[in-house]
Amino acid sequence: MAAPLIEADAVVIGAGPVGLFQVFQLGLHEVQAHVIDALPYAGGQCMELYPDKPIYDIPGTPVTTGRGLTQSLLQQIAPFQAQMHFSQLVESVTRLEDGRLQLTTNAGTTFITKALFVAAGVGAFVPRKPAVPELEAFEGRQVHYPHDAALTDGSLHGAHVVVLGGDESAVVAALEAALPANPAHRPASVTLVHRRDAFTGEPATLERLNAARAAGGIQVLAAQITGCEVEGSRLHALRVLTAEGLETSIAADHVLVRLGVSPKMGPIAEWGWTLERKQVPVSTETFQSEIPRIFAVGDINFYPGKQKLILSGFHEATLAAFAAMVFISPEKKVLLQYTTTSPRLHQLLGVETQEKS
Repeated sequence: MAAPLIEADAVVIGAGPVGLFQVFQLGLHEVQAHVIDALPYAGGQCMELYPDKPIYDIPGTPVTTGRGLTQSLLQQIAPFQAQMHFSQLVESVTRLEDGRLQLTTNAGTTFITKALFVAAGVGAFVPRKPAVPELEAFEGRQVHYPHDAALTDGSLHGAHVVVLGGDESAVVAALEAALPANPAHRPASVTLVHRRDAFTGEPATLERLNAARAAGGIQVLAAQITGCEVEGSRLHALRVLTAEGLETSIAADHVLVRLGVSPKMGPIAEWGWTLERKQVPVSTETFQSEIPRIFAVGDINFYPGKQKLILSGFHEATLAAFAAMVFISPEKKVLLQYTTTSPRLHQLLGVETQEKS
């Protein structure tokens, strides 16, 4: 089966707030965007690092949260029907003879686009891995990261499960493994491993953990992973060093890694442009990079006076959308229209339909 090939007027890398607002600004120019993000959902850094913490500096919004802002932006761009491509990382960008850009993702999808908007923030958020390289050979089979499609209902039945991590996501993973919706799918054991016997999370979640520990459904081990043991082609156990300095091993048929995430520039750093402190220099007139047709908005870009604020990214996305039209629709005269008064923008936004209904 051939890998998907998608031809687009515009591709946006990054589904954080600035990337989503880029979709909105392109939509006002009647450009439908495709959005690529390494995470399995929209929101970027806002959703990954502070979904429920208050944000006070969004204009006209006294207070919101990372989750609330993401939901509002998704609602705002809904009329433009952007195509979302989650859990994908752009690995290569090349220029075609006609000037368009060809992108390839780690999922094998190929995009050919007239303009590319990089709104990747501080980089793609990828799961932190244990400091045991040997475990990489078992990823997707016995070592699982969040949103691993290989881990289906019933996968842990009768298995020895080890959960690595100390935050709420690790606690929830351990609870879900130990107390599956279908009791018939219970594993043989669940061990929650963290460097110390202390966990972060909502009080209700931690209370459930304490109850599961008291009932013997979850064992907690304060330890550091040092290695693994293999039988044939399968992972058999993890070697650990306990807080007391004891070296031991624990049975492990499946390992759920919940060590948080870290931002990485990844392949973006190798696209052939000159970076300034791991940021992409841009023109403040167009927010185009040194590479024609590639625009950078939000925390990923750099220019004198740059401030890493969501508000700044919204401004940058607006100017980038105007500037990119010379590549997307060179024959079209681009006019400044106001959403307050423009009948055409009202039509695009579905305002007239809403009023009539």
